[in-house]
Amino acid sequence: MTFHSDIPLLPFSSQKKWRSWLSKNFDRVDGIWMLLYKKDSGVKSITYDEALEEALCFGWIDGLRKKYDEKSYIQKFTPRRKRSIWSKRNRTKVEKLIKEGKMHNAGLAEVKKAKNDGRWDKAYDSHTTMKIPDDFVKELSKYPEALAFFKTLNKTNLYSIGFRLQTAKKPETRQKRMQSIIDMMKQGKKFH
Repeated sequence: MTFHSDIPLLPFSSQKKWRSWLSKNFDRVDGIWMLLYKKDSGVKSITYDEALEEALCFGWIDGLRKKYDEKSYIQKFTPRRKRSIWSKRNRTKVEKLIKEGKMHNAGLAEVKKAKNDGRWDKAYDSHTTMKIPDDFVKELSKYPEALAFFKTLNKTNLYSIGFRLQTAKKPETRQKRMQSIIDMMKQGKKFH
């Protein structure tokens, strides 16, 4: 596959090699695309979970994932942006890494910033634990056609709705998002 990007595409055969690379480069590059091999490929490769753990240790975060070829995919990793929101899943991973003494100062600095500005406490649920807020369902119930359409949505659609509502920073923003989503449901349009 031909791949064009302004950031490098790198493979890592182990978690140790990724950590070593990060220790030398975490503050020197804008990110990388990591080449990850599927378990049945026969190629020794770091796993996604191992890669994410090390990224979090250095204040980095995972991003887009794309298919690369039949044996592999690519995962983007970048330094965490100034106002980047936290997931509860990554927050839990970081708490474990802190207890284990694995966090680098750069990662600890990102945790401190998030705790100081409130992003730590506002972490969003993962797709497996995300729940649609009761007030949204109550408002949606006022529109039978919208509620009927809502009941046809798949998990990805529902997660998108929950995420948008959960990550609104202000109550008025959340209310606008809620109304916009309900309006789409009334028209039979999927949110995601």
